[in-house]
Amino acid sequence: MPPTHETGPGLRLVQDTDSVESDSFALTTPFHDLDEYVALPRMSGLVLSPDGSRLVTQVSTVNHDATKVHTALWEVYPTRAKPARRLTRSAQGESGAAFTPDGDLLFTSSRPNADAPENSDKPLDKPALWVLPAGGGEARIVATSPGGVRDVRTARSSPAVVFATDMLPTAASSADDERLRALRKDKKVSAILHDGYPVRHWDHDLGPDAPHLLGWHFSANDDVARAVEVASLSIEHLKVTDLTPRPGHALREAEYDFSPDGTFVVSTWQVSQARGDLRTILVRIDLDSGRRTVLVDDAQADVGSPVISPDGRAVAFVRDSISDPTTATRRTLHLLSLDAPDEGPRQLVAHWDRWTTCHQWLPDGSALLVTADQDGRAPVFAIDLEADTVEQLTKDDYAYSDLQVAPDASVVYALRASYLAPAHPVRIHLVADENRMPGTVTVLRAPAPPPTLPGTLTEVRTTVGEGDEATEVRGWLALPDGSGPESPAPLLLWIHGGPLGSWNSWSWRWNPWLMVAQGYAVLLPDPALSTGYGQDFVQRGWGRWGAEPYTDLMAITDATIARDDVDETRTAAMGGSFGGYMANWVAGQTDRFSAIVTHASLWALDQFGPTTDGAYYWAREMTREMADANSPHRNVGNIRTPMLVVHGDKDYRVPVGEGLRLWYDLLSASQLPADEDGRTPHRFLYFPDENHWVLTPQHAKVWYQVVLGFLGEHVLAQGPATLPETLG
Repeated sequence: MPPTHETGPGLRLVQDTDSVESDSFALTTPFHDLDEYVALPRMSGLVLSPDGSRLVTQVSTVNHDATKVHTALWEVYPTRAKPARRLTRSAQGESGAAFTPDGDLLFTSSRPNADAPENSDKPLDKPALWVLPAGGGEARIVATSPGGVRDVRTARSSPAVVFATDMLPTAASSADDERLRALRKDKKVSAILHDGYPVRHWDHDLGPDAPHLLGWHFSANDDVARAVEVASLSIEHLKVTDLTPRPGHALREAEYDFSPDGTFVVSTWQVSQARGDLRTILVRIDLDSGRRTVLVDDAQADVGSPVISPDGRAVAFVRDSISDPTTATRRTLHLLSLDAPDEGPRQLVAHWDRWTTCHQWLPDGSALLVTADQDGRAPVFAIDLEADTVEQLTKDDYAYSDLQVAPDASVVYALRASYLAPAHPVRIHLVADENRMPGTVTVLRAPAPPPTLPGTLTEVRTTVGEGDEATEVRGWLALPDGSGPESPAPLLLWIHGGPLGSWNSWSWRWNPWLMVAQGYAVLLPDPALSTGYGQDFVQRGWGRWGAEPYTDLMAITDATIARDDVDETRTAAMGGSFGGYMANWVAGQTDRFSAIVTHASLWALDQFGPTTDGAYYWAREMTREMADANSPHRNVGNIRTPMLVVHGDKDYRVPVGEGLRLWYDLLSASQLPADEDGRTPHRFLYFPDENHWVLTPQHAKVWYQVVLGFLGEHVLAQGPATLPETLG
């Protein structure tokens, strides 16, 4: 049965019940115009003040010429009493919001410092830590670092702050770090001498600087604190301390939490294994002494996502078992007593095989609220620590994130999203009253209304295999307005990346509604390896990328084209990252599709494995035998479908060599080779300045223009694609 969010003619889902609108007066939506689409405001992150009275989120918008994205902080009212209001405004933008105990708002920004003795109108080289006083007034800088400020954490019940920065390896202090940076800049030296792995990440080179944690905590011996004679962060400038001198590579991609009393941090810590492998452990770092203590060191797992209990006596964390070529990784939730760490952690709800995220404690420490992928959604769950039970709180078709629990535990605030609506703030009731049951969701007044959609959303489910081997495979199907038996829509199979993931939440980068606006039905399936369907579903595809994931995709495509509102004669497939891998694999296995789009895709697994930025991770699963059996490049001679290849040069996750080799192999060895003049039905869209994702607004627009043109030519038979003028 289709879910309840399929609406009647002329109506669309709205977040704010004060502003239901009909689309009968509008011929188009923002998805019919790429300029309108890239200009839509985009929310992310949610932070609640300690007293529960204020919610702050981050909103991204494009600049005046739609070539850059900048962010601003907005306040959302927990009671819906007022509309959301903007708090910050600068060309450089603001992010990283965190509240102090007395309600001041900290954030990071490289906006100009009006109090600087010179160049007060010049943006900072790196983001600094700013404070916006709760009582009003202008924001001002409270901490800087030559390597910038990011990932700010504040203590809930004590004036203290911790943040991450980068420092050069031989720097003895912040001043020394600044001197060394100036020296490298003046001498125009960019060389980096590595002594470990990895050497790059995502889209940037690593080194020579490395992440450090810096912190400040009020104490009777603090000269600065004595000078202002108050326990407040609203001071002229914090004298922070380096909590992790000489950390090496240990804090790269660190996840950490700050104790409520501001006396210690629990953080992940990377340790090197033999043969370039890495593993993460958990450590405790005391602010006053800088002492570092190992809490959890599990040789068979990576541990992370630490969340300290409200009384500071326990920490919850996730354990991801280290996989091998035949056994998939497994995520489990654990609890460690900080009073007796030697007793070791205990696993929570071992009977539950969902992969938890976004962990938050109830104020009394009796339970954890978590989110987890489940059946194409990501509900909120409550885990009772004493009873060791789990209860699902939300039961709608959304994915929840950024949980923020009210001090009285009556409600939890969150961001909620699905393919019906981008992220928007909501209030989830935890306590029953005369009007609401626990789990009741109230939509708050967001900084921007939801966009009107050009179609409707439903689900497709099918069964793969028989008897004891039968497995259900499901996906979302976005259908254009007007599609039906008399006007079936062409089908676009869109394959998700990861591969450990799910099509369960709105994506601005991979947005099906732009395709729906052009008349396509877009299928978003979750094949084997997807999360949210139990451990066995992940295990089905482990080390077998070209087997069950492929057969699942074909089976749910068959189920979809059997519908009378979908045209089985006009179909295409596309995907990015692992989804691009699957698109490449599909191209070598079948010619059922009229066109295939492959973005940032894996092509030759023996080449990809050692050159990606985290080769050690993929080596756990990708043996030589696995790569030989599952590499799409071995089937290039079977490809007879026109392919659009897309790759960014700054992509270090799937290095551009994959795209270059795919392009050459298509021209030289596919069933649609280039002619003697070099002309080919295949196309290669190359972005010299983009990474694994295409992020700048102008390039996102080009991406969709070229993709839609390519699909229009080969699926809709519209003739040669009209290319955007910006391509020259």
